[in-house]
Amino acid sequence: MNLHSPGTWIVVLAVLAVTVWVLHKIGKALAGVLEALAALFVVWLALMAAVRAVVWLGRQLVTRWRTTLALLLGWAWCSFLGWVSLVVTAACVVFPLVVWRAVAPVRFDHWCGRHLRAWWLRWTLYGRKLPAWLRACGLTVADESTPVQVTVNLVGRRRRALTSRSAGSSPEVAVPRIVGVRSGASWDEVRVELVPGQTPEDVDEAARALASARKVSRCQVRELAPNVVSIDFQRRDLLASPVACRALPDLGGSQSHGVDLRRVWAGRTEYGADWTVPLMGPGAHLLVAGASGSGKNSLMWSPLVSAAPAIRAGVIRLSGIDPKGMELSYGRRIFARYGATGKEALDVLDDLMDVMEDRKREFAGRLRTVPISTEHPLEVLEFDEIGALTKYTDRKTREAIVERVALLNTQGRALGMTVRGYVQEPTKDTVPVRELFTRRACLQVTAKNQIGMVLGDGAYERGAWANRITDPGVGYVWGEGLREPLRIRAGWTSDNTVKALENYVTNGGTHVVDLAVRNENTGGRAA
Repeated sequence: MNLHSPGTWIVVLAVLAVTVWVLHKIGKALAGVLEALAALFVVWLALMAAVRAVVWLGRQLVTRWRTTLALLLGWAWCSFLGWVSLVVTAACVVFPLVVWRAVAPVRFDHWCGRHLRAWWLRWTLYGRKLPAWLRACGLTVADESTPVQVTVNLVGRRRRALTSRSAGSSPEVAVPRIVGVRSGASWDEVRVELVPGQTPEDVDEAARALASARKVSRCQVRELAPNVVSIDFQRRDLLASPVACRALPDLGGSQSHGVDLRRVWAGRTEYGADWTVPLMGPGAHLLVAGASGSGKNSLMWSPLVSAAPAIRAGVIRLSGIDPKGMELSYGRRIFARYGATGKEALDVLDDLMDVMEDRKREFAGRLRTVPISTEHPLEVLEFDEIGALTKYTDRKTREAIVERVALLNTQGRALGMTVRGYVQEPTKDTVPVRELFTRRACLQVTAKNQIGMVLGDGAYERGAWANRITDPGVGYVWGEGLREPLRIRAGWTSDNTVKALENYVTNGGTHVVDLAVRNENTGGRAA
């Protein structure tokens, strides 16, 4: 090709012009296609956003039906009657509610206040802030195909932080969803649905952090279902003031005891409800642990005061072992059997063993549970300072006492025998039969590890912070029938009340037979 020839350049320019023209046409066609695709993509995004908005709105309308109904009623009222009538009507509704709350606050809170408070807290507090608290506490699950999981150490605890390798990208994080809020007199219960990959134990471990985030003193996590937990925040402490024990009935009243021995009033719970304990049946064997001055005597005397009509009628027969010789001796006359020394304690236990053997012979093959009556009363053993005789005594007496207490705990429930023990040092060496008590209460203790000794492993992590208790009679209960530690305060029983109980039981009531007198009259231990 001759580059100097004019014809050659004409051909080259013609080819270039045709190429540019073709590329221009192709570019215009591609631009049209890309514009159409972009328009379709924008329409698809808008459609997906609209669908999501409709789904979200529908979910809000269904799950928050009270708010939806209130808004619809307000809109309809304003549309037909105007704003002025709505304001006047609202004032006419609010004013009686304010008066009701001032006159009868408890009844108002039960029927109206707690529902309004739960609605308000869900919209203004938990719905807005709880997701952020859950993220801050590491209670989220991310799609591991996008982010990289990194483990960091924060204040001695392992937390998961989710980050992404790619710059500018954020991981897809799933946060537990709030499914309901309930508000009581002192607690808020936020029901949360966990996301796949989470367990209730994960939320349990973050209870302390959630309490700090909410700026409250306590947070407790309860498992409602495998994928639903209730995160309970304590707004105020209803157990800060002493709880008075039940009043004794009038001496001139009926002899019919009318006491439900499976639900005997003993105090108040942290939720403001009555706390009851069983004196017979499942969970009746109770071990109470607490330091000196923690109020163990309240858990001892308060149920006895509540069950006074049954004791007076002879349906309950009490036995007492009091190594200290001070606590139970103050109400000595209500106990059919009483012992202070190791030998006297063995006499009491041996007599109870004889009663148990007699009932075995009488009811074996006929009934599975002994019917409680005045003929076969419920035998309740109050064993104060149990560690003094199960550890701090001679070996022979110690082994004999431990053996008899173990037999009463393992065989006594169906035979109408109940053991209630009280100890300061809840170690296994001090109370070898500790695990045989089906229900246990932990009052103020001096060491954190003692909480697990009494209530079992994981009790402290579940909110049983007994080492922080400062008020006597306040403690935690965990045992048969209870899935989470329950904070309680036993009814306080004064010295005058104990003497009044003694007078009520013995003045015209059932005749209390003193074991020592009976042994003296029969020339030895009663058969």
